[in-house]
Amino acid sequence: MENEQTSIHDFNLNLICELHVGLERQGPGSPEMTIKALSFLDNLNKTSRVVDLGCGTGGQTMVLAQNITGNITGVDFFPDFINTFNDNAKKLNLQERVNGIVDSMENLSFQKEEFDLIWSEGAIANIGFEKGLNYWKDFLKKDGYIAVTYESWFTDERPAEIEKWWIDAVPEISTIGHNILIMQKSGYIPVAAFTLPEKCWTDNYFIPREAAGKALLEKYTGNKTVEAFIANMKYEAELYSKYRQFYGYVFYIGKKI
Repeated sequence: MENEQTSIHDFNLNLICELHVGLERQGPGSPEMTIKALSFLDNLNKTSRVVDLGCGTGGQTMVLAQNITGNITGVDFFPDFINTFNDNAKKLNLQERVNGIVDSMENLSFQKEEFDLIWSEGAIANIGFEKGLNYWKDFLKKDGYIAVTYESWFTDERPAEIEKWWIDAVPEISTIGHNILIMQKSGYIPVAAFTLPEKCWTDNYFIPREAAGKALLEKYTGNKTVEAFIANMKYEAELYSKYRQFYGYVFYIGKKI
């Protein structure tokens, strides 16, 4: 029998999934930024193997598939995300070369040096930036690329309120320069690093998420866990509007040596 703590934790994971499953994106980003990141890569062709780790429902994966010709595997921990991912691939007639599977980014079931490109938008913090770069590298061919978005400080100092929020959420959070050094130490040549514009957070993520949150509150009227969860999401959006000059998502692109 499950203990109470486990079931509460599971409910929170289920809540995260339920809130996000109907959204085009499960984190900040945009088709334009996905395409911009792709523009730094060369040598991709129809025989290229690509994996998108923490793919969610595949908002960015479908953009990738519409701009490159290789085969793409999406990986996510949530079965509901993967079901939606595969439905989305079918709707766009991409199912011949785009396939989603349920797997853990921390324990991948692929062959070593299987991929030409590893992609991950908004998900590497779940495993840790340095740990992810080092572990995932094993699955990349020599001269293969990695492209990830990761929460980063834009300044060396920042107000205590926002520093506490992000250190609680992403203990390893650091500056862009420090993250580029980590990428180098992990065995990659840094190819590019650029910040995601504000609308990637506001128009493409917070606004649709707020609407989904209202629907969730109506569905679970009076549920204190849901109310606390939605309040937390709201606070995150308020912090962004107050402190966005200090932090954001950065696309980091590296080439395996």
